[in-house]
Amino acid sequence: MIENRPFITVFCHLFLLLGVAIIAFPIWITFVAATHDAVRMVQIPLPLWPGDQFFENLDQTWNAGIAGGVNQGVAVMMFNSLVMAMMIAVGKIAISLLSAFAIVYFKFPFRMGFFWLIFITLMLPVEVRIIPTFEVVANLNMLNTYWGLSIPLIASATATFMFRQTFLTIPDELLEAARIDGAGPMRFFIDILLPMSRTNIAALFVILFIYGWNQYLWPLLITTDQNMNTIVMAIKQMLEAAEQAPQWNVIMMTTLLAMLPPVAVVIFMQKLFVKGLTETEK
Repeated sequence: MIENRPFITVFCHLFLLLGVAIIAFPIWITFVAATHDAVRMVQIPLPLWPGDQFFENLDQTWNAGIAGGVNQGVAVMMFNSLVMAMMIAVGKIAISLLSAFAIVYFKFPFRMGFFWLIFITLMLPVEVRIIPTFEVVANLNMLNTYWGLSIPLIASATATFMFRQTFLTIPDELLEAARIDGAGPMRFFIDILLPMSRTNIAALFVILFIYGWNQYLWPLLITTDQNMNTIVMAIKQMLEAAEQAPQWNVIMMTTLLAMLPPVAVVIFMQKLFVKGLTETEK
């Protein structure tokens, strides 16, 4: 029996509203700053309500950028970030699916040894191996390319581990039934394993897309062409543009635009994302 305690219910709701307000307030300030001109954003007190310059700031940010600094609109940078994030997410999922499939369903020498070698790479993030990785990318002439932005970040021990655990929960009877029906390994993988891993793939896609979208250090290191800059790099560059006072209205509009694709991915894939993280039965 669950007791109805109005005081506890009210307290919990107030606590949740307080948490939402604390999280949402910086986003609200970002939106407000994106609707005022540059002069108003350096005056005290700072505005707390939207202004009338939203579309003017949007046009300048999207097409022009900041004069004397990032004199390029963020449209190209957002496209670069989108391509990079998609290549990283899709590449990580594809490689991890095949790796987990081989480890679980194929018998070969040192199978578990290879799995643990993959798992150990969790202790070697890109920041640790950044110098040799940069040398390899440079020797392969992949600087200032989408391949150079994405390929060094594609391998994922975490995704391989998650798909391995998912495949281990699938009954062996399905494999035997597929063999009886004459299905080969790849037919079993495509027709049975992929559909049953749909929610896990969706959950990982959301996580990996955001991971790729938010990359800063690696793109900063391997891109010297402004046309290959990402949106996250643009925000930092705008803060230091031409040693002048930051144009906070343009910077905040850029930040607002940079938040939209990850938020859209989370919203559109929310149900599959939750199922992929909580589903335990196949």
